Amino acid sequence: MTNVMTNPMPPYVLERNFELVNGQVPAKVYVAGSGEPVLYLHGADGLAWNPLLEALAGQYTVYAPEHPGAGQTDLLHLRDMWDLALYYDELLDALQLPTAAVVGHSFGGMAAAELAANSRPRVSKLVLIAPIGFWRDDAPIADLAGISPEQLIQLLVHDPSGPLAAALAPPRHDPQAMFEAAVRMASILHFIWPLPDKGLKRRLHRVAAPTLLLWGTGDKLVSPVYAEEFDSRLSDSRLELIENAGHLPHLEQPTATCERVLKFLR
Repeated sequence: MTNVMTNPMPPYVLERNFELVNGQVPAKVYVAGSGEPVLYLHGADGLAWNPLLEALAGQYTVYAPEHPGAGQTDLLHLRDMWDLALYYDELLDALQLPTAAVVGHSFGGMAAAELAANSRPRVSKLVLIAPIGFWRDDAPIADLAGISPEQLIQLLVHDPSGPLAAALAPPRHDPQAMFEAAVRMASILHFIWPLPDKGLKRRLHRVAAPTLLLWGTGDKLVSPVYAEEFDSRLSDSRLELIENAGHLPHLEQPTATCERVLKFLR
């Protein structure tokens, strides 16, 4: 999957860098806005300044870290989801944020849920946009390691002939962009292959933060039946479906998605 936002970060977005895990794992974080803190964890589409981040930065201070490994970081010191949850807990320490609202999309939603389950006092509110992390035999999630970029696009979007699908098309003319997309995907597969079920269902009951679940009704990658699965296991959750959206509602229906997220975080 290519990063659909090829423009550079806006000039008002600051970059901060840290060395975490005893100095063994670098962390790059983009920061913008003012107000209460919101941590945004991106999915396999990569970290880019999208409409949701723009909306959040209008009312909050947004901290958007690049997923470790997405920038060719060595993942030797982050072996599994437990390590990743502790990594993000340590990142909150580095950012001097005792608590924050956390928003996560897809794999970032899985990481956000793990963080909220393991570091309960630190997550004040939780927004999960089409998170992965479960497995159902009646609604299997596609093997991201064995699917072509063209097939993946068909699963990601509600409208395969729309502008978002065109923007997601693999950059065949740009070998560097192709390489970066492959690195991003590999950094996700490092934590979820061969199946995304890494035990989150056994820990999700620990999440204490009020949680908003957002799902596109046309999500063909992670079926909306998983929305019900997440909703049933969370103690304080609200489920809202986004019409005419697939796995990327914040890109395919940004207005509806941003409105729901901002309303919940108030």
